[in-house]
Amino acid sequence: MNAAAAAPVASATPLDNFSNCHEGILRRLTALDELPALLAPAARARQIAEQSLEFFREAIFEHHLEEERELFPAVLASAQPGEEVERVRSMTRRLTDEHRAIERLWKSLERGLKQVAKGQGSELDVGDLQRLVAEYQAHARFEEAEFLPLSETILGRNANHMAALGMSLHMRHAPPVNAYI
Repeated sequence: MNAAAAAPVASATPLDNFSNCHEGILRRLTALDELPALLAPAARARQIAEQSLEFFREAIFEHHLEEERELFPAVLASAQPGEEVERVRSMTRRLTDEHRAIERLWKSLERGLKQVAKGQGSELDVGDLQRLVAEYQAHARFEEAEFLPLSETILGRNANHMAALGMSLHMRHAPPVNAYI
């Protein structure tokens, strides 16, 4: 091999080595400049996921349990025999079935939400998340528009029945007696 073939070829001008190299750097810097705008939504996503995990377990599951253990039986026990009691049975079955469906959906989303709360990549099923929101909204609308007004009518016929439900709910939420000892 001759010395001329082994030597690097010098460019015509040394500045050719620097020509256009800034294009890639500038593209990366433009992308980096987007980062501040993306940090706030990412932080908000983590916050929403974390708060939702706490809220669903502490409030929604407890709310379903309270309705099924306290409200539904009280309304059923006070409903007039016949058509009214059958209507209440049908409604409480529907609401209980909706509770279970919503809880199953939640459980399928929990893992992905925990990942989001930790700021990790997520396999969160967006379709299931949207379905959970839509199903709960429909559930709440039915309960607010149909079941609760009927419950108020039924329990309102006898002040003792309404008072018994109130006392039962109070006792569920009251701290244990020995909590102050």
